[in-house]
Amino acid sequence: MYKIPESVLVVIYTEDMQVLIMERADKTDYWQSVTGSKNFADEALKVTAIREVQEETGIVVADRPGTVQLSRLSDWQLTNVYEIYPVWRHRYAPDVTENTEHVFGLLVPNVIPVTLAPREHLQSRWLPYREAANLCFSPSNAEAILQLPIHLAK
Repeated sequence: MYKIPESVLVVIYTEDMQVLIMERADKTDYWQSVTGSKNFADEALKVTAIREVQEETGIVVADRPGTVQLSRLSDWQLTNVYEIYPVWRHRYAPDVTENTEHVFGLLVPNVIPVTLAPREHLQSRWLPYREAANLCFSPSNAEAILQLPIHLAK
């Protein structure tokens, strides 16, 4: 089954602009925020973001009335369309060359330990936002992180 070429990027951060980044298991020295594709075409982007955060970091985003909100997920209303890197293109249908990425932010109360999905990530770091952006291999991920001060001010 091919991946759906629509994904989320979730920048996880603290109020003092520490950002969580993780090293990919399938590409050493490729650092990134949480990313992931929709599981099915009509999956809501917010649902995709919540699922991917939990799968990749173990962080549970409470999204039900009456639950304690330990984190805040927000849609940054930013969409990137980019060419899928050749190394990962085999995961998509043969005629698919571009992915549409929707950016979210997840504010957590402080730097917290995460439980990485070992098949996806080797290690994680909490870094000041500019350092995190500089370490990202993906230009759209780096740009999203650099926009953090704008979104934190909202």
